[in-house]
Amino acid sequence: MSRTLDEAALRAVLAQPRLTRVIEALAAPGEETRLVGGAVRDALLGRPVADIDLATTLLPDEVVRRASAAGLKPVPTGIEHGTVTVVVEGEPFEVTTLREDIETDGRHAVVRFGRDFSRDAARRDFTINALSVTPDGQVHDTVGGLADLRAARVRFIGEARQRIREDYLRVLRFFRFHARYGAGAPDPEGLAASVAARDGLALLSRERVRGEILKLLVAPGAPAVTAVLSETGLLQRLIGGLGDLGRLARLAALETEPDPVRRLAALAVRSGADAERLREALRLSKAEHARLAAYAGAEAALHGALDPLRPAEVRRLVAVHGAQAAADAALVLAGEPRPVLTPEGAEALARFADGREPVPVLPVTGAALVAAGARPGRGLGRGLAAARRAWLAAGCPTDAAMQAQLHALALAAALGTGSAAAH
Repeated sequence: MSRTLDEAALRAVLAQPRLTRVIEALAAPGEETRLVGGAVRDALLGRPVADIDLATTLLPDEVVRRASAAGLKPVPTGIEHGTVTVVVEGEPFEVTTLREDIETDGRHAVVRFGRDFSRDAARRDFTINALSVTPDGQVHDTVGGLADLRAARVRFIGEARQRIREDYLRVLRFFRFHARYGAGAPDPEGLAASVAARDGLALLSRERVRGEILKLLVAPGAPAVTAVLSETGLLQRLIGGLGDLGRLARLAALETEPDPVRRLAALAVRSGADAERLREALRLSKAEHARLAAYAGAEAALHGALDPLRPAEVRRLVAVHGAQAAADAALVLAGEPRPVLTPEGAEALARFADGREPVPVLPVTGAALVAAGARPGRGLGRGLAAARRAWLAAGCPTDAAMQAQLHALALAAALGTGSAAAH
């Protein structure tokens, strides 16, 4: 594979007025500031540039002084590490003084400030991330990054095992960047070094692992790269179990917008226990875990549905598990023998998923039952449970007649009178 690099897009980034103001503010005799890293890489590939980072020979205190003198807003976001964020009309630009590694332990690096762009480039992870460009548009490449960009190849700078020993997160970044920027099989040296360093993954915080996994799952090459992770045994170490590669691949082919949590569900969730395991393995947020748990319930209900699902069954599904969980599970299971949705059922699910129709809610409340004479406690719970069973069996209607019927049923069960109390 050979790509053509987009030098015009890079020049357009350099011409942005706010960036120009930062570069002009930092200009000084004997000093140099360049655009570095991901912004250069993505611009040359013709991709949107999200964050713009600069490297400079200026020391952090001088960056602060010059930015302030130019009417810009310097924020010492990481000044002890040489980074100052310069804000121009609300847009942030990270400016970092050139650095050189003194020592590393696989998680942290001890650095000192330097003045050599080539040495700063040599301490980065991959060749495609070590490009820099001067304000006049001259690209500097001391590690072969341009050739690797053209070849869609993700390659460590220098000796791969040494790069990984400096920070074991680079194992995950290797696979994520290959899924995002690479083509074909991963670089053999990088792959071998990543597998050899598998025990080092235990040194990483689960939050860092979570971030890399979720970013990898939405990358264009996620299915193929996840398959490599599985074949090498790395996936099992990361998520604590096996992955369903087929489901992930089918979902990726169907999604119009990649969703990291839904892709994680497709890959690794078949039950509520899986959602619990992933919460611990990846330190998921409460919202992410709740979504996976709801998905597990919806997936089980849909996968076990023997008959075609009509609107009434869909209403029950979303009432119990929620619209997002039901839609996620239906999309993940698309192409499998079950479930089968009738056209009307599929349309009903689409209406719930996009908010055109609200999720049905049991039209009986504990407060209403208490107001009608029921006492709080087990009887009240029994009444609400009886109403919910009847409501679900009826397809979750919410009209006034059903509300009155369910209220009477629930009240009878709560008070221990009538046939409802026996259920």
